[in-house]
Amino acid sequence: MADEINDKMDAPQLKTRFSDEELDEFKVIIKDMLEKARAEYDTLRKVVMHNGSNDIEDTTPSFKTVEDDGANQRAKEEASQLAQRQYQFIQKLEAALGRIENKTYGICRVTGKLIPKERLRLVPHATLSVEGKELLAKRGKR
Repeated sequence: MADEINDKMDAPQLKTRFSDEELDEFKVIIKDMLEKARAEYDTLRKVVMHNGSNDIEDTTPSFKTVEDDGANQRAKEEASQLAQRQYQFIQKLEAALGRIENKTYGICRVTGKLIPKERLRLVPHATLSVEGKELLAKRGKR
């Protein structure tokens, strides 16, 4: 029995969360991405809203055709869709910052294991490890 206890004590402990230093590293990455994402979102919103511009567009005489109006409308719709996706990305990054504050960042929501740092550096808002994604895919869920 004593040997069993010693074996368990000698076994490497699985890490259950990232250290505060590691969380700080991810926080910097996320804040940088968040700043860029917000700037892009603002640009896309301006394209969709198209207000407040003092360029020559509103003073130059032009003869717009139906095709021009259609192309402009399509561009606005595409910008709107991109803005919506960017907004969702911003929300995911903000949620990741919340998980950092709660010290639950980087823990796979399916397996409960730590998501590899390499994955989090590339996709810092990830909530699933590759293993967790595969398990969900097998079950047919997202």
